[in-house]
Amino acid sequence: MPETNAQPNALTFAPDTPDALPLHIVESAALAAFLADQPENVGTWVAASGFTGALRQACVVPGTDGAPVMALAGYGSAATRARGRFWLAAAAEKLPKATYRIASGLHDDTAEVEALGWLFAGYRFDRYKAQSPLLARLVAPEGLHIARLEAIAAGEALTRDLINTPASDMGPAELEAAARTLADRFGAETTVITGDDLLAQNFPMIHAVGRAAAPHRAPRLIDIRWGGNGPTLTLVGKGVCFDTGGLNIKPGSSMGLMKKDMGGAATVLGLAHMIMARDLPVRLRVLIPAVENAISGDAFRPQDILTARNGLTVEINNTDAEGRLVLADALALGAEENPDLMISMATLTGAARVAVGPDLAPFFTDDSEIATALQNTGGVVADPVWRMPFWEPYESMIEPGIADLDNAPSGGFAGSITAALFLRRFAGTDSRYTHFDIYGWNPAAAPARTKGGTGQGARALFSALPLLLGL
Repeated sequence: MPETNAQPNALTFAPDTPDALPLHIVESAALAAFLADQPENVGTWVAASGFTGALRQACVVPGTDGAPVMALAGYGSAATRARGRFWLAAAAEKLPKATYRIASGLHDDTAEVEALGWLFAGYRFDRYKAQSPLLARLVAPEGLHIARLEAIAAGEALTRDLINTPASDMGPAELEAAARTLADRFGAETTVITGDDLLAQNFPMIHAVGRAAAPHRAPRLIDIRWGGNGPTLTLVGKGVCFDTGGLNIKPGSSMGLMKKDMGGAATVLGLAHMIMARDLPVRLRVLIPAVENAISGDAFRPQDILTARNGLTVEINNTDAEGRLVLADALALGAEENPDLMISMATLTGAARVAVGPDLAPFFTDDSEIATALQNTGGVVADPVWRMPFWEPYESMIEPGIADLDNAPSGGFAGSITAALFLRRFAGTDSRYTHFDIYGWNPAAAPARTKGGTGQGARALFSALPLLLGL
């Protein structure tokens, strides 16, 4: 696991104490009415402070003795809030050190999201440099499932830590160590197949992509199993710990963020934490093909033809389309057990970013029940997702003629769809399958989301699992 200096209570709620400061959440249009019910000195202080109830504003009001008696958090208007999320967290960043109890203004339908956002705001990646902590702590609002929210926050922090760690300290071996640490914490079983053993046990594409790396960064398949009862759930996460592009080397501008190319693996590990911490009644399997797509004399080449675990042949037309190759072998393994639900998550295509930008997590599924559940829960838990099509007419685009499949169709059209169609060929026909093509990175700081690694889709999935698996 990445080292951290974070305070252990940073992503947990504060205990309720008599000295917790009342916090009022006030919309701009409701400020006058709120102040009309307060002593005159409160209105005078708020006006002098320039507090208008706008988003990102916070104000601490002193009593006659100078000690604080309440705090206000600006909540703007419905129109301004629609252009973002976790707005209470934005005010939390402005509040001084204290414990706060929400006294008014928090609506039941947003209480969970805003409380979770406050926890997220406590995240700091401080492995390499000390960071100023969040000073304001929150007493959990009444009626919320505290342990569930804290488990989600911990899973998100794990995902962020893994993505934020540079490849020098987060290669395939370190990703394996992080997976083992998580598994050991919850009593899960872990097996790992490494290096040339991948060939011996029929994982040829994982081996081909990772074989050019240095011996201490050898490719591997991480396999975690947890839970003895309930429906079967298999999570597959792309673990490309650094992607040079291989012999089709990336330009420097495209290589700069490739430490995050294991964002799919980081996200499924964060989701696995949520599932195990809450002891969901499922039989969970997590598969992570962990590789470094490096350049050496042993690198796989354009126009090589590889034979995947399930027997399909794949023509390599771009070594920079490597993520779908390692996922293919892992998906084929997962499909052999016909799980009730199989999910793959990967920072897979630039085409997905062009289509929906960095803030939406596009997903592909043939199952309308899954699509509806994810879209509904994503909205409720502020984890926006967007359905994309497995568009059958594009199947011919991934069929090169010389082999069963093409890993990088020419033309540049529908890149995220053709990648998803490629993966579907390995997911089997008896499993309910959904693929997420995530970005895994927040390009600019936002409320509750520091710049850097971020989880996408995990909260929506976690919230949807009871419906999807009949829990």
